[in-house]
Amino acid sequence: MPRPPAHTRQPGPPFNAPAARRLRAALGMTPDHVAHGLRASYAQPHATPELVVAWERGALTPTHPELTALAGVLWCSPGELIGRPRTLREHRVARGFAPEDVARAVGHEFLAYTRMEESGQWRGTDRQSAALAGLLGLSLPDLVTVSGLEVKLADLLRTAARTRWQAYVRPVSRIVPLDRRLLEETLQELHHDYQGHMVATLSWGDGSAAGAASDAGRDFLDRIVDTFWTSVENRAAQGAV
Repeated sequence: MPRPPAHTRQPGPPFNAPAARRLRAALGMTPDHVAHGLRASYAQPHATPELVVAWERGALTPTHPELTALAGVLWCSPGELIGRPRTLREHRVARGFAPEDVARAVGHEFLAYTRMEESGQWRGTDRQSAALAGLLGLSLPDLVTVSGLEVKLADLLRTAARTRWQAYVRPVSRIVPLDRRLLEETLQELHHDYQGHMVATLSWGDGSAAGAASDAGRDFLDRIVDTFWTSVENRAAQGAV
């Protein structure tokens, strides 16, 4: 039996494809074994080895019933197969809310809210954003991501690390409403770490130094958003002690 059409399926939670593949391999099972278990024991007659492989490759995401059944076949809890939510829809689904529940709780019209889920960009007032964060358990990094502002934040942070960080305190604060001193110290640290890393690499003094510095700098800038949030968290924790 073929899988139900996409328009008839409810979206599932974010799926941890590598975990599913790892758990299957640890049990010595093949995709065919998993598909057979889904059909025979968990009322998933459409399950095929090809579907299991598509899940494990991240090409498809299992629905809630499929994920629960897959957890049963793999002898694990459903939570072990759920990945970290990234989009507004994934956060909502992971918390088990219907879209109309979220729209009502944050004070948005239902159609306006669903358009935000489809676009992947949350748009709300400060009060609505606070209500959304409380309802879905969103951290500040999560809120920046679901608002579609992570790319813009990354661009600002990269430029701040390469040039005069002082000029980017205000632009970054428009995206990340942090204490000004905390933000200044964090941007200064990013700038110092990036510049220091580049100088240290170039000081090797051989012909490959320039290329190595370029690679090291690119790697630092690729990870700059995660580095930024880690620095903010560490500095905030130090200030709370």
